[in-house]
Amino acid sequence: MSDHQTLLITGANRGIGLEYVRQYTDDGWRVIACCRQPEQAGALQRLAAGNQQIEIHHLDVGDFDQIEALGRTLADQSIQLLINNAGIYPESSFRHIDYAQWMQAFKINTMSTLKLAEVFVPHLVKAGNAKLVAMTSKMGSIDDNTSGGEYLYRSSKTALNMVMKSLSHDLNKYGISVASLHPGWVRTDMGGPNGLIDTETSVSGLRKVIANLSLNRSGKFFAYDGKEIAW
Repeated sequence: MSDHQTLLITGANRGIGLEYVRQYTDDGWRVIACCRQPEQAGALQRLAAGNQQIEIHHLDVGDFDQIEALGRTLADQSIQLLINNAGIYPESSFRHIDYAQWMQAFKINTMSTLKLAEVFVPHLVKAGNAKLVAMTSKMGSIDDNTSGGEYLYRSSKTALNMVMKSLSHDLNKYGISVASLHPGWVRTDMGGPNGLIDTETSVSGLRKVIANLSLNRSGKFFAYDGKEIAW
């Protein structure tokens, strides 16, 4: 792939985000890797050491001023692919709801994706035929909910899916393709040790989905194996 292709990814310090950085740089991409605490992101720092393809930036997606500042810092850059990967999983059950935490889940998991889209559309337009994707979850599928519970995480991801669906219409005129992506149950710090697949399998599959994404497939909800998921 061309050295000129650039990926901007949030939550790049561990798990799926870190694996995206590794695989895309292995494929010749330049990666703008964003995370909340770069100084504590040991694995990302090791990956970036001596690798001029990786540029690390401090970004807390819950701080919209920081998103705007990053947009200004990268103002002259074209970005082919924006992956909204940063997210939180606050556990919850009926009668055990932390409402302040719920607000935070919406800010991190849902609202930040729209804010990033608004700020970085000029960078994506500059690249031409760009793509914007968000890591969501099958737990955000209303159709798939057969067990209840997990109100905070589920609702924030369902709302994210709607944001992405609307973006697919609003960004179509800019030639930007949009998709919601389910990574599978992955063995990560967030997914836990019982996950069914590893990060390498998940990200390899997701990258194929992204590569096949086009305007006529924009606005869909895909799993890492390429299958479409019911909303």
